[in-house]
Amino acid sequence: MKVLLTGAGGQLGQALLASAPKGFDLVATSRQELDLADPEACRSAVEQHQPAWVLNAGAYTAVDKAESEPKLAHAVNAGAPEAFARALDQQGGRLLQISTDFVFNGTQGTPYQPQQSRTPLGTYGASKAAGEAAVQDVLGTGGRGLILRTSWVIGPVGKNFALTMLRLHRERDQLGVVADQVGCPTSTLNLAQACWQTLQISGTRELPTVMHWSDAGAASWYDVAVAVGRIGAELGLIETSADVQPITTADYPTPAERPAYSLLDCTATRAALDLNGEHWQQALKAVLQQARTP
Repeated sequence: MKVLLTGAGGQLGQALLASAPKGFDLVATSRQELDLADPEACRSAVEQHQPAWVLNAGAYTAVDKAESEPKLAHAVNAGAPEAFARALDQQGGRLLQISTDFVFNGTQGTPYQPQQSRTPLGTYGASKAAGEAAVQDVLGTGGRGLILRTSWVIGPVGKNFALTMLRLHRERDQLGVVADQVGCPTSTLNLAQACWQTLQISGTRELPTVMHWSDAGAASWYDVAVAVGRIGAELGLIETSADVQPITTADYPTPAERPAYSLLDCTATRAALDLNGEHWQQALKAVLQQARTP
């Protein structure tokens, strides 16, 4: 089965490359090989490779910077999925679009269900929501375009919150971390497994067209920062953890507004994919064990 993978140089892309099952003919593209801001390049890639699947793991993920680069964010996060969908609609093939908890505004206080209406905050969330809508509009609900939403992605490579906290624990005695935003971290190691399982199972039975995947449990950024310090010290990655103090969102203003509560309900997806959720602290430990920090 031929799979065109985008974002191969990113943290999820690297996890996907490392865990690709046998039997997949993988065409891996990073930003250098495929500019997701160029819809013609996206269409041409589908026409050239004629994949059975496009696994669109590439994205514009700079949440704050997106506020000052809305055209680029929408080109990558909305334009590329639409271009892939239109090319696949003509050529044949299917699309797995990786999306985000930021398509919800975080005001309801209970886990978001896959079929809930999108209510994004800020440019990043709006661009990802537009990408989802394009996939659904072009490929419909017949299973040719699947959306897999995730949250708070962390991995052993790249730039993410866990690796940043590990570095700060090493460099500082005290940290202030936001404690009033709640969601759940997602290990790229587990997310990659969910992606490959989606492609494998889709050939045997129908899957929901919108799915949610994160690790199990709930946490604030403060909780994650404390856990990074504790686990990092246990693993010998740092000599001692910093003193982490909880702060509010108001104490740490950012250009883009974040959802206050963005927990995703993954129950139906875990059942559909025959995968159990790993608690986020166990997943975090696996990430840190493999971490290569700058």
